Amino acid sequence: MNYKAIENKVKELVIDVGAWIRNERLNFNYDKIEIKGLNDLVSYVDKTSEEKLVNGLKSIIPNSGFIVEEGTETVTADYNWIVDPLDGTTNFIHGINCYAISVALEHKGEILVGVVYEITYNECFCASVGNGAFLNENKINVSKVNKLSNALIATGFPLNNFTHLNSYFKTLEHLIKNTHGVRRIGAAAADLCYLACGRVDGFFEYNLKPWDVAAGALIVIEAGGVVSDFKLKNNWLFGKEIIASNKEISSTFAPLISNNFNEGS
Repeated sequence: MNYKAIENKVKELVIDVGAWIRNERLNFNYDKIEIKGLNDLVSYVDKTSEEKLVNGLKSIIPNSGFIVEEGTETVTADYNWIVDPLDGTTNFIHGINCYAISVALEHKGEILVGVVYEITYNECFCASVGNGAFLNENKINVSKVNKLSNALIATGFPLNNFTHLNSYFKTLEHLIKNTHGVRRIGAAAADLCYLACGRVDGFFEYNLKPWDVAAGALIVIEAGGVVSDFKLKNNWLFGKEIIASNKEISSTFAPLISNNFNEGS
């Protein structure tokens, strides 16, 4: 299977669907949202975007399965598309920049292709296994920052799972005091891509879904970064937690997150 060719086809699809989302935002009304759960919002834009993506992806790999946020398709297969049709829905609804489409191809737990299209800035990040990572056709790499004190960190705030707030705030306090700062962008897929191109140097978050991280994590890895779960193992895709960084700060950044979240466990 030619993963680079698949990457290019996915990129064309997500840019096309992203243009539709951008146009819908021009006349979007707050009254059009639905509440899925505490702080968990959705609109017809998420649902229609997913339908468009699923239909397009079916033609790229026939008989493929789907792991998708809005439940358009529920059948899995040997090769599965992992899709977030609008990562950063809250940003989108409130008219705040940074929301993205995220699409990844998974086979037996390995991510083979990842594409993230940040719609507001027209930035398409993509990667396929063994082929490097790119932003709008230009090769990208993680930063070379080698001290946590010189690093800029990205994170996501817990939306509705507050079981680890003490660990989270302890970690946040340390990072605020001992780095260049912490940024909360509001879309995990974009956080990972910003890490991949060197805008931030580390990222961590818990209570995530596969569609939040699948594509972005591959892009980080292909850009030279490292990814793990909070136990410093490899269960970041389905384990609901992720640590990612460049290699230079990984030996201090990853253990900091791991120790704070696993004390007493």
